[in-house]
Amino acid sequence: MPEQVRTFVRWVGDGRKLTQTGRVTLADAKALVKLLGTEDVIDPTIGDRVYRTGSSQELLHLTLIVEWAKAARLVRKTGNRLMQVKKNARLLDDEEALWRTLFTSFDQLGEAFLPDGFGESLLRREFAPAIRAVLAWLYHRGAPVPVEDLCEITWDMASAPYVLDHATELQLDHLRACNDRDTKQALEALRSLGAVTFENDAAELTELGRDGVRELLGQPSPGDPVHQLKITLLGVENPPVWRRVLLPAAVRLDDLHEIVQAAMGWENAHLHAFVDGRTQYSVPDPDLPYRDEREVRLTDLVKPGGRLLYVYDFGDHWEHEIVVEEVTAAEAGKSYPLCVAGQGDCPPEDCGGVAGYEHLVEILAKPDHPEHGDALDWLGLDDGTRFDPARFSLDEVNRRLLGA
Repeated sequence: MPEQVRTFVRWVGDGRKLTQTGRVTLADAKALVKLLGTEDVIDPTIGDRVYRTGSSQELLHLTLIVEWAKAARLVRKTGNRLMQVKKNARLLDDEEALWRTLFTSFDQLGEAFLPDGFGESLLRREFAPAIRAVLAWLYHRGAPVPVEDLCEITWDMASAPYVLDHATELQLDHLRACNDRDTKQALEALRSLGAVTFENDAAELTELGRDGVRELLGQPSPGDPVHQLKITLLGVENPPVWRRVLLPAAVRLDDLHEIVQAAMGWENAHLHAFVDGRTQYSVPDPDLPYRDEREVRLTDLVKPGGRLLYVYDFGDHWEHEIVVEEVTAAEAGKSYPLCVAGQGDCPPEDCGGVAGYEHLVEILAKPDHPEHGDALDWLGLDDGTRFDPARFSLDEVNRRLLGA
């Protein structure tokens, strides 16, 4: 792929005329398919019928190359012409720099090369967070991951912003099939870049890919300081709810907020604040006495052995104690943040704080309780036995942390 992009940019030269819709002309597309060796077929024959190609947009492999060059700012559209970006022309002669530029711009390409219309997937519009989650999971696992597991990750990430409760089984099957198709298409693009390899329907990052992901996600290099935190939900005791998490020592409080939400299993639907005993830190608000959490790092407030309070949902008032247990060193092959231990499931949102949660657990444990049916309906459960306060899955927590 890098060589194809390099060849394309040099072909653009001093400029190429585009169609009125801003696409490469069909005449140029025919020449480019041959020049670049893409797998596109112009005027394909299916059975005894020839389907005429009406636009270069129908040539998905060529479109990917063109849009990737745009996203990497190697070419740009000026009026009705495609032009080289002269200040970035040096990248064409620097193989490593070109690769990194292409890799870090890949998450911008969802709407550029994935199909739209009837066959459009949710992934197409949620491409950036979903593909970053896939890359983070591949980096975290450090071993081949079944493609079907990666499809599960993209589906979870892409469908999260949408309410699909009323979709029919047929509609969900169609959306899921489109999601899986586009996930495989994205993985194939990464393979063409040399970032992943495939074997037995499983994908794995190459060494080049691991280096790229480490830079893309701001991962610490081996030996860099890493904080080990224990995050405990105060007041909940049967069972206790806590997580032990490793994260870069330089983490800012706004990023720590996202990490706590993902590690515990909250939905990030309410206000929050960090409290160090003297000052409250949160999202800046002219009506509230908060210091901007984006300007403060954890190391500014807490040393090893120290504690910080995190409050979530000022109505239910969930208090979390964050203890910096120790400072360790980042290990090669591991991604951060990383949950290494924990216990207990996260309470449901809006259940009334600690007292409300204890009452809910009691109701669900007694099928003959007069509020049992209402509680099941509220949680969307068919059976109270499906609610398990002791449930904890390390893999699920780490999957959520991919997006933190």
